[in-house]
This record gives sequence, C-alpha cells and structure tokens, in this order.
Amino acid sequence: MSDMNTKDFVIGTLIGGIVGACSALLMAPKSGRELRGELSEGAYSAKEKTNELTNDAYEKGSKWADYAREKSSEIAKSVSEQSSQLYGKVKETASSGSEGNEEKTADELAEELSEDLEAEQENVDSVKEDVRDLHASTEEKDQT
Repeated sequence: MSDMNTKDFVIGTLIGGIVGACSALLMAPKSGRELRGELSEGAYSAKEKTNELTNDAYEKGSKWADYAREKSSEIAKSVSEQSSQLYGKVKETASSGSEGNEEKTADELAEELSEDLEAEQENVDSVKEDVRDLHASTEEKDQT
C-alpha cells in the first residue's frame, strides 16, 4: 500500500508542479507577445526533445531486436545440432541392436542410451545457461 501512496504522491506533485508553472507563466507581468514567444520556444524545445527521445528509442529497439535475433538464432542452431546428434545416436543404437552383429540385451541398449542422454543433458544445460545469460543481459541493457 505504501508503494501506491508514494506513486500517488509523485503523480500529484508532478501535476501540481505543471499547474503551478502554467499559472506562473500566465500571471507573469509580461506582454502577450513575449509570453507567446516564450510559449512557442518551450513548445519547440519540447518537440525537439520528444523527437530525440523517439529516435533514441527506435535505435535502441533496433539494436535489441538484432541482439535477440542473433542470440535466438544461436540457441536454435545449438538445439538443432544437439537434437540431430541425439537422434543419430538413438538411430545408431537401435540399428546396432537389430542388425544381429552384436547381441545386446535391452538392458545394455537402455544403459547406452541412458549414458548418451546424460551427455546430451549437459548440452541442454548449456543451452539453458545461454538463455539465462541472454535474459540477464537484456535486463541489464533495459536498466541502462
């Protein structure tokens, strides 16, 4: 609840400051021409600042999109390679068991496959770590 009260206080302070600044401008003993000139300059300055912020936001957004695209491409490639390797190992294990050249029991085949899966789990953990790193780096960039 204190967060909401703080937020309301900050919003109220900002609105009060804006209203106070506007009334000070309008009540100031200046000619209409001077006041209109200052208001025009202020509006132009605000417009320029808004354009700068918009351009910065587009630029940063583009950089983030490129970075995310690059990282997701790397992760997808890694996952694809790992899954094709695992598929190859499973296929190889299954075919070696059915060829009859090596008589293996189901337990032996399961043991080999289990060992291969454990090795692949390390690769999966590596991909998960890459995803965590990507997430952490985007949060760091977001804060800057």
